Amino acid sequence: MAFLISPGHRVMAAGLTAALAAGWPSRVGHETYGPPPPPTELYVERTGAAVEQLMAYEKEGRTAQAALIRKIATRPVATWFADGDTARVGRVLVAARGFIPVLTLYFIPHRDCASHSAGGAATGPAYAAWIDAVTAALTGRRAIVILEPDAVAQSLQDCLTVGQRAERYRLLSRAITKLTANPGLTVYLDGGNPAWITDTATMAAALKKAGIARARGFALNVANFETTSSNIRYGTELSKRLGGAPFVIDTSRNGNGPARQSSGHRNWCNPPGRALGQPPTLKTGRPLVDAYLWVKRPGESDGACGRGAPPAGHWWPAYALGLASEN
Repeated sequence: MAFLISPGHRVMAAGLTAALAAGWPSRVGHETYGPPPPPTELYVERTGAAVEQLMAYEKEGRTAQAALIRKIATRPVATWFADGDTARVGRVLVAARGFIPVLTLYFIPHRDCASHSAGGAATGPAYAAWIDAVTAALTGRRAIVILEPDAVAQSLQDCLTVGQRAERYRLLSRAITKLTANPGLTVYLDGGNPAWITDTATMAAALKKAGIARARGFALNVANFETTSSNIRYGTELSKRLGGAPFVIDTSRNGNGPARQSSGHRNWCNPPGRALGQPPTLKTGRPLVDAYLWVKRPGESDGACGRGAPPAGHWWPAYALGLASEN
């Protein structure tokens, strides 16, 4: 992830204005000045549901609840793009200026195989046009991009036809090609989680069909609860099959690991007793693990799957409090 640690010199003197106008680099005396270094810190939102909830609790004097929500509101989380609104990309980039935003692109046709997060682009050409618009909005900017959670893993299930599966691989491969044409974007193609497609040879073959060779690497555990250690073991094995590709892990809700399977219980959809995981960081201490990220936004529902849960992606204060209190 070279762009996250590139060296550089920050210009501090106001007297350099004229020299800078002539273009970089500028030479003053015996010193050579280059552009400011690229950002090295993840972007923390200043607005959003968690921030608004924190402010509301503070205003109401609910200090205990505010302290819990603060654990979420003050951490960097990914911004999801799950509809046709590409103008929002620019607004997020402006708000994140000087920091590294994490962007999750989630608009593939036949998304989530008609389950709780069903939707996506109506057709393959519509998705390709959407990717083109997103790519154009990201021109010249730096960001971490998580590409299409679940898309590759679900291509290995029976919910897609042969034609739809082939189209999905083509669309993902094209998206990677378009996005990585911008050297400031670090792209990770979603690779499921250790409890889903357990055979790493099968997952590696699918990721290759989807064009992972042109991406930085893959993402694991998005919106799931598998432990960090389990993801590292799985990711290391998967990486071996992908020529040493690095990966990132979603640690947003894996503090207590996964819920136990039980009859009639959906252990992946808002399971109780889960906890916030390791805070987001770009310094994992592990050569293959580029980052621990909060890709799934803690406190946002997985879907309307019981216990009064709202639709997928909607803020759910009670669940947010539960995650933070278990932490």
